[in-house]
Amino acid sequence: MDADLLLVGGRVFRGFGPGETPPGGSEAGPPSPDAPTAVAVVEDRIAWVGRDRDALADWRGPGTEVVDARGGLVLAGFEDAHIHLLSGARGLDEVDLFPAADVAAILDLIRAHAAAHPDAEWVTGHGWLYAPFPGGLPTRQQLDAAVPDRPAWMTCYDGHTGWVNSAGLAAAGIDRAAPDPPNGIIVRDPATREPTGALKEAAVGLVDRVLPRPDPEDDLVALRRTIRALHAAGITAVQDAWAAPDELGLWRRLLDAGDLPIRVRLALQMTPGMTLEQWRTRLDEYEAIAFPIRGGLWLSAGILKGFADGVIESRTAAMLAPYEGDTSTGHPEWPPDELDAFVREADARGWQMEIHAIGDRGVRMALDAFERAASANGPRARRHRVEHIETIDPADIPRFGRQRVIASMQPYHADPSPNQISLWAGNIGPDRASRAWPWASILRHGGTVALGSDWPVVPFDPLIALNSAVNRQTVKGEPPGGWLPAERLTLPDALSAYTLGSARAAWADGRRGTVAPGLDADLVVLDRDLLAAGASAIIGTNIRLTVVGGRIVHRREDVS
Repeated sequence: MDADLLLVGGRVFRGFGPGETPPGGSEAGPPSPDAPTAVAVVEDRIAWVGRDRDALADWRGPGTEVVDARGGLVLAGFEDAHIHLLSGARGLDEVDLFPAADVAAILDLIRAHAAAHPDAEWVTGHGWLYAPFPGGLPTRQQLDAAVPDRPAWMTCYDGHTGWVNSAGLAAAGIDRAAPDPPNGIIVRDPATREPTGALKEAAVGLVDRVLPRPDPEDDLVALRRTIRALHAAGITAVQDAWAAPDELGLWRRLLDAGDLPIRVRLALQMTPGMTLEQWRTRLDEYEAIAFPIRGGLWLSAGILKGFADGVIESRTAAMLAPYEGDTSTGHPEWPPDELDAFVREADARGWQMEIHAIGDRGVRMALDAFERAASANGPRARRHRVEHIETIDPADIPRFGRQRVIASMQPYHADPSPNQISLWAGNIGPDRASRAWPWASILRHGGTVALGSDWPVVPFDPLIALNSAVNRQTVKGEPPGGWLPAERLTLPDALSAYTLGSARAAWADGRRGTVAPGLDADLVVLDRDLLAAGASAIIGTNIRLTVVGGRIVHRREDVS
């Protein structure tokens, strides 16, 4: 049989899961003499993996496209296990403040954006870091200085805190008398009780509800633009971590038009504040739209997303012990009994669940909820997930493997640049910070790690994430300071976590995540053999080719 596409002249990283023996040619270092160098693709599937001479002799025909990998690494396409695709796409035309290093630079970017968009009803942006601002939070007066003539709204890089100017506060009806919403905080001046312009957690919704609504046609244009950028980064599948039910219509339009060249899985929202009976009704509604496409080849659903806590930078992540210099232990989003009940109900109906949990108490709440649901509902195959796991009590690390819970983690959150990490580490102190992002420990204890970005919180480039996971240093090679060397993943483990680990998190490991005959032909070619070059070569590596469903969707010829 002739192949439609042949990749030759590379080194094939087949991939492997936790506890598995790496197949031939997949270990770091120089390739073995029998390591595979070629992949044959027929239609949308991988048909064969082997050596160049056999590929050219047995699989090349008059219609075969042959691509020379030129010594680069061939692997399964990267799958981003945690991304916010639509919100990120909508933000492409906003001012991007990440990672501006000081307040003056942040305000200069906002002024320039406002001047370039004089007709915009609101000036919007995202990506500011906490550290540049005295006390970790910006003020309305600072934003008034940059945008004095109309409402302005800037979300923090993690999405858990917003920054609004005086005109924006007035437009949202937020004044001294406005109450804090459930699970939200209007930050106030301690002397006057006036809003400072910073809004935490659910309070950001007070502004979100008065922002101009996006146009669906603009959304489609932004999504297509984003998908092209994802392809250029080697990403062939994504898992959106917070989708509203009406977003399915946008994705269906792309799918029905044959214009969805990336695999998408959507997580629907599980929010507190409902009765259990209301939650059951909501699940009925969700099941009507999600279960018919569960396991779909290009568009899938069947997973729910909830929040156990907030973030460490704003001291809203739920901790087992108080924050440094404080009596607060954070702000859990749910009473534990309510979280347990909602998880138990969804689990009984066959839903998969992912729970945002950043603090060590939040992680325990999520693991406890999953464990109690399994005990109540009896044995079945489960792959519930905990998202982020920025710090953890050591006793909870083995529970991921024991409970078969996926650890979904985003390595670039752990970038040790002072502007990004100093406030984070200072809020919890050196002991808890030393247990930060324990992906290697979770793997060693038999757990599955799935990697992603959390874009637009940080860039979605898998290579900068791999650098954080493997080297625990900045993209400039700056040393990792106090990060534990034990929490550095090996390069093969990191590559597998970003491919097979993420596929397992989506129940798609029977279709993708490794390079093996019969699987979807979702492939990436790097411009160098990273396994031979080593971890120091991650930064500077480029994506030469991206293939989705057997079709080349990105090709870069200007790399040697």
